[in-house]
Amino acid sequence: MSTIPFVTCDLLDDNPEKNLQVVIPSMDGKFFQSYGARKTFGGQVVTVKCFEDNSRVKELLATDGTDKVLVVDGGASMRCALMGDMIAESAVKNNWNGVVIYGCVRDVDALATLDLGVHALAAIPQKSNRKGIGEVDIPLYFAGVTIQSGDFIYADNNGIVIAKEKLV
Repeated sequence: MSTIPFVTCDLLDDNPEKNLQVVIPSMDGKFFQSYGARKTFGGQVVTVKCFEDNSRVKELLATDGTDKVLVVDGGASMRCALMGDMIAESAVKNNWNGVVIYGCVRDVDALATLDLGVHALAAIPQKSNRKGIGEVDIPLYFAGVTIQSGDFIYADNNGIVIAKEKLV
């Protein structure tokens, strides 16, 4: 996987006319944290909405993800993880640039070794149920932003920025 260096602060400063969205740290104490080895990542968004069921996450990350980032609306659930090491390894194998999860991950020590950008709210050892439930390519609304498949997302240690067009 190739990476293009950028800083989200600079993307915002250099593109004031493009109405970029910034993921806002939640007022309820939920903040995105970085778990993958890739600390700066971006790409075209693929969306999935699922609650405590990672079936669609597993399916999508097993497909070609070249230049893409999976954005998962897990409803901010703190009861189970929507991705662990095996699904993340599949993402790396299939060339995904990263995964942003509005929910939890697990196997964080393994995630930290994988060439994948991973931002999530928290870690928990509990795995999710798999019932085949989830919606793909629908608009997501969380943390003060609207995210749609086809948008572009850029993440680093400063935060997460959403654009309607490719910036880098």
